[in-house]
Amino acid sequence: MLVPILEMTGITKRFPGVKALSNVDFRLFPGEVHALMGENGAGKSTLIKVLTGVYSIDEGSVMIEDQSVSISGPLEAQKAGISTVYQEVNLCPNLTVAENIFIGREPLKFGKIQWKKMNKDADQLLRERLNLSIDVTLPLHAYSVAIQQLIAIARALSISAKVLILDEPTSSLDQNEVQQLFSIMRKLKSEGLAILFVTHFLDQVYEMSDRITVLRNGELEGEYLAAELPKIELVLKMIGKELKLLEELPKLSEESKSSVGNTMITASELGRKGAIKPFNLEIRKGEVVGLAGLLGSGRTEIARLLFGVDRPDEGKLVVAESGSTVKSPRQAIDQGIAFCSENRKTEGIIDDLTVRENIILALQATRGWSRPLSRKKQDEIADQYIKMLNINPPNPEHLIKNLSGGNQQKVLLARWLLTEPDLLILDEPTRGIDIGAKAEIQKLVLSLAKQGMSVLFISSEMEEVIRVSDRVAILRDRTKVKELGSGEINQQQIMQAMAGG
Repeated sequence: MLVPILEMTGITKRFPGVKALSNVDFRLFPGEVHALMGENGAGKSTLIKVLTGVYSIDEGSVMIEDQSVSISGPLEAQKAGISTVYQEVNLCPNLTVAENIFIGREPLKFGKIQWKKMNKDADQLLRERLNLSIDVTLPLHAYSVAIQQLIAIARALSISAKVLILDEPTSSLDQNEVQQLFSIMRKLKSEGLAILFVTHFLDQVYEMSDRITVLRNGELEGEYLAAELPKIELVLKMIGKELKLLEELPKLSEESKSSVGNTMITASELGRKGAIKPFNLEIRKGEVVGLAGLLGSGRTEIARLLFGVDRPDEGKLVVAESGSTVKSPRQAIDQGIAFCSENRKTEGIIDDLTVRENIILALQATRGWSRPLSRKKQDEIADQYIKMLNINPPNPEHLIKNLSGGNQQKVLLARWLLTEPDLLILDEPTRGIDIGAKAEIQKLVLSLAKQGMSVLFISSEMEEVIRVSDRVAILRDRTKVKELGSGEINQQQIMQAMAGG
């Protein structure tokens, strides 16, 4: 009977106020590729950080090759034979390829680095293990991201890794580079290496994986043989819905349909390499367009292109009334576009400012800092939006960092509503907030659409997308695969498109 090279049992990890992992089991066998799947917040990153010693374990045990181990840090993980290659290559671009592979473990003689031996060993490792022939004396930055990923893998192999963790390794690669990486993974698998593969690309999961473990809300949903788990079943297990529940929810946006008017913004074959494949999308006045898709499917990438945060490599984005294109956030704001990022902590709120100061930021920016809003005007605006959105506590001088997530989200909404946008882009506006606040934000979206505002609504919660949207664009693996009109929108249609069925 084949024995797991790695076995994690009953893993529990708590943080203040939250249990990130609860009694999770995971096992990995030699010579297999094992995909770890789950939506945002499922616990994948926490499990990897526990395994690599970044986080300590509150409960549970880890065994490697039938021996119990205690991993107290990343160095201990390396000594135990566990190596990780992250989405963002964590090497030194100014050092040579050989230096990056052997950094901290350079061959020494009489206290001096043996450069010739190090270069020869690096070259041999790349050729024999990865079928890669490059000049190892050149600096890392001379090579593409794909080659840098392979060099990171070579570094992992050079320390005698038994378990290789690949965390979103294909997110920045094109199709040819992905296939090059997969060829290497197959070779390493055939040599008996155990590979833990984390990705959001369903097609890649099924192309490479022997088994799949699914986490949901910090708990183990199950472990499955990839060949026995249809894609749509995997999606269902990740988001926690049963087929019998996949019925269309009552629509709340019927009233808003009468107000849908002329085209507000048009994206034609708009795309950005490594982010989103060319897509077409039209948003009309007074319409709510939903974006549905698993995490990593390209939803946020579309939002960033429409707001001008990222520049497209191809295609065109035109604001209908002016005929202007959008090339920067400044231009987007001038064209009446507002963007509430999913990352409210890092791209939204400013922790050490008050509720009032956070609310007036965007309006003040549009006026220019040479025309400051008077304190009286700021107080009037803050009071108006605190009442309108039911922000609690209703004190404009409260520091925003002391508010709940739902109330912070409402402050961000207030900030952008104050600029009176024609198009409001909402990326995960209800993530991590309570059911009451969710309902309030959904009602607000429908109310804004009824008043003629266009809304692009992005959410991982499918019921929410269905509830508020007049149309839904569905994404899979950074490609827009389908668009559903109002009479076609239901969970089963969306799920099948997301799963590729």
